[in-house]
Amino acid sequence: MTVTSTPSLPAPDRLGGNLLAAGSTLVWAAGFPAAEGLLATWDPVAAAAGRFAMGLLLLVPLWLLTEGVPKGFRWAPGLILGAVGFGGAAVTLIWALAVTDPVTVAVIASASPLCAAVVEWALERRRLSGSFLLGLGASVLGGVIATAEGGGSGGNLLFGAALTVASCLLYSWASHEAVRRLPGQSVIAQTTVTAMGGGLATGALFAAMALTGRASLPPDAFGARDLGLLAVYGMGAIAVTQILFIGAVRRIGVALSSFHFNIAPFYVMLILVALGGEWSWAQALGAAVVAVGVVVAQR
Repeated sequence: MTVTSTPSLPAPDRLGGNLLAAGSTLVWAAGFPAAEGLLATWDPVAAAAGRFAMGLLLLVPLWLLTEGVPKGFRWAPGLILGAVGFGGAAVTLIWALAVTDPVTVAVIASASPLCAAVVEWALERRRLSGSFLLGLGASVLGGVIATAEGGGSGGNLLFGAALTVASCLLYSWASHEAVRRLPGQSVIAQTTVTAMGGGLATGALFAAMALTGRASLPPDAFGARDLGLLAVYGMGAIAVTQILFIGAVRRIGVALSSFHFNIAPFYVMLILVALGGEWSWAQALGAAVVAVGVVVAQR
């Protein structure tokens, strides 16, 4: 492959984009322990649909308050993109969580920059610079180091890995296309409409499964515990995360933004430690290697 220099970005764009991507990753990571709590009683598809519903409870009012009733909006592209991309990513991700565990899935998501680079190469024929490839390698290595004490084994680990990679591909593609197919729209508008598409898709899938007896809501679905977990998993990990991530993509691109998701295992570990779990030096070392990779990739 011929490599060329990645176009240089103004310092304010790089700093702002990286801060948005880091914030997006932190909020996203908080959703993993919340999802694990939900999966103790919830069907994965039901949890995915509930996640979108809770996220939209925040996104829709926020959109209306900041921009008013939308006029002349291109609804079809946004809804289809959300249904296929973000809806598919949500289902495959929580399914991966159901067969493995939060740290393992967060670690396997170190494929995120690879998937994002593939998306940008396929759609834009963007050539990859030597520093980008070096940073990519460091980023993936950091993700691997951080998983040294992760869970899962055998068939479940392989199946969970495949689901997570599929989720990363879908999410990267949808984030890229949200910027391209909804030009001139604000981040909150892009996020809300694509989340509506994801909610419609996962809701329809859950309804079909419920009608055939393959899924149902847990008895305490509307209890304080489950609603609290859904708030973290939906309002935080889908609404706030998506707003921040699309903002980052606008500044530094989907591939560089996705590098930050390699630090997610470290964030997940910090959250689990705060909840009574054990500290892992492998996670800390992996996060440091990823941070170096992010810097190198943008040189």
